[in-house]
Amino acid sequence: MAKILVLNGPNLNLLGTREADIYGTQTLAEIERNCRVLAAQQQHQLAWHQSNHEGQLIDWIQQAKQQAVDVIILNASAYTHTSIALREALVAVQIPAIEVHLSNVHKRESFRHHSFLSDIVVGTIGGFGAKSYELAILAVESLLTLSPTGKNYGH
Repeated sequence: MAKILVLNGPNLNLLGTREADIYGTQTLAEIERNCRVLAAQQQHQLAWHQSNHEGQLIDWIQQAKQQAVDVIILNASAYTHTSIALREALVAVQIPAIEVHLSNVHKRESFRHHSFLSDIVVGTIGGFGAKSYELAILAVESLLTLSPTGKNYGH
């Protein structure tokens, strides 16, 4: 069993009503419900948060260390492309993280092609809509067993 923290960045609270052709029609609450069911099936504990505020996301990342979180799943949304502070928080806590995107950012505007997070996270999943989150949850088991570098991430 893993303790998973899922963090969602700015504007993701508008899912289901904004740009459905890019982000789909599911609300963030619906995505969370599906993820909770999957996490329970995998016998994982799941905490879920969304904020439009960078500092709040950083606070949750920092608290994850004290809460013995095993893996962070992060959809930083637009902060992916702008936030060195989120990057530094992830580096500081040294908790394996998975970067998630609903859309394939490489098929979109050029400013979305750069991530301040991709080179420090274990992996990036994107382009599968709401299923991107579920794929990240499924990846947790193999992540905790053995990382690509051979490091054991389990506690």
